[in-house]
Amino acid sequence: MRKKIFIIAEIGINHNGNMTICKKLIDTAVDAGCDAVKFQKRDINQVYTQKFLDSSRESPWGITQREQKSGLEFDVNEYKEIDKYCKEKNIEWFASAWDLKSQHFLNQFNCTYNKVASAMIVYDDLLEMIANEKKHTFISTGMTSYGDIDKAVKIFRDKNCSFELMHTISTYPMKDEHANLNMINTLKNKYDCNVGYSGHEVGLAVSYAAAAMGISSLERHITLDRSMYGSDQAASVEPAGFTNLIGAVRKIEKAMGDGVKRPIKEEEPIAKNLRQHLNY
Repeated sequence: MRKKIFIIAEIGINHNGNMTICKKLIDTAVDAGCDAVKFQKRDINQVYTQKFLDSSRESPWGITQREQKSGLEFDVNEYKEIDKYCKEKNIEWFASAWDLKSQHFLNQFNCTYNKVASAMIVYDDLLEMIANEKKHTFISTGMTSYGDIDKAVKIFRDKNCSFELMHTISTYPMKDEHANLNMINTLKNKYDCNVGYSGHEVGLAVSYAAAAMGISSLERHITLDRSMYGSDQAASVEPAGFTNLIGAVRKIEKAMGDGVKRPIKEEEPIAKNLRQHLNY
């Protein structure tokens, strides 16, 4: 019997720097039956150039990219609050770091899992740092070549760090025809590891199909309202949708069975009745 799909609600930056929204998203994930919530952590001075940060961008926080990016980041006290709240709610949390300083920052919370974002799979120093922690790591594979994945897998296997790949298409939202779900089995066969799916599509059908293909984990962005401010909101799932998603995935898991053909007990009286004229 295969293991239950590990379902991750990607809060990411959909909290919009607001702890009240953040806690509501955690509550939604708990109520829906998620196994974990995930965030994103960046040191904006490490990830972006000064020229970019000084450039114009109107947002709820001001008129520059710096004000917008800063507004979406939680500080250490806010992460301590997240850590405490998730423990109270009995749900795992972890985050994808986009730079070495942020990974070091996250390590103080001793989360059970790590995550490599698709954008960071080519950042060898970060992968080395994460693999050295020896925590089970979800590695997203959007925007990558086989060479990129080869290198990442080698780093984690050389460090003897548990991992699984996640098939990902990094468009927001992703068109259904770009999903290429057959890559799930391709990745399984090529790298001989568990493979999950991190989806950015509108709706739930593609995620249901991925669940039926034997994924080990499923990650979808979560939001309170898709019309809220933020670049990830349109590719996110609202509360009722998340509840429907998890309910359907658990039904799909039960329906997949073991692949062995045999009459089930409930079929026996039906067979006897329908074949009574055959002396079968």
